[in-house]
Amino acid sequence: MPMADEDLARIAAQLVELKVEHRDLDEVIGRLAASIEADELAIKRLKKRKLKIKDMIAALESRLIPDLDA
Repeated sequence: MPMADEDLARIAAQLVELKVEHRDLDEVIGRLAASIEADELAIKRLKKRKLKIKDMIAALESRLIPDLDA
């Protein structure tokens, strides 16, 4: 069953938000890691969040791919 246009638009908007957050986390992690007083626990938490976002992005992207079994 094909998705409605508004569902596709909602998923696309979520993807944009998640990709921006993923990129921002990457920058923050880079700055923290380069810091002399690097907080390893904070970096670890941010990396875990970044990985979760990456998984969410992959799941949403797979929903946008049409089902070829039809």
